[in-house]
Amino acid sequence: MKITSFNPLIIAQDTKEILDVFEAMGFERKHLSDDIDHRDDISSVRMKDANGFYVDITQNEQVPQTRTAIRMNVDNFDEAYEFLKSKGFVNTRGDKITDTGSAKATMMASPSGFMISLIEHIKK
Repeated sequence: MKITSFNPLIIAQDTKEILDVFEAMGFERKHLSDDIDHRDDISSVRMKDANGFYVDITQNEQVPQTRTAIRMNVDNFDEAYEFLKSKGFVNTRGDKITDTGSAKATMMASPSGFMISLIEHIKK
């Protein structure tokens, strides 16, 4: 398993103020994903600053409070998923894995509650 990117992920009901803060720090919106998992209440913005740092900000109207996780992109989702499970992480969505055809993803939680958003972008 190779990690291809590793950066903060902020998940909130309303992301406007969070986006504004990061834009004030010099981050620019680079990529927007809407209708994630075929749900119109989930969208995500990938931001990057001039130094090459990334932060992902996801709006999910169903989260009860703002959460912070690490987004970990990998080259082999299945291998990384099994590795995290062997370390005690559990899929927060039961066995559900989002598979859009161009990406596989799910949220994993450690026994202490530390969250990793695991994702593989599938290149064709």
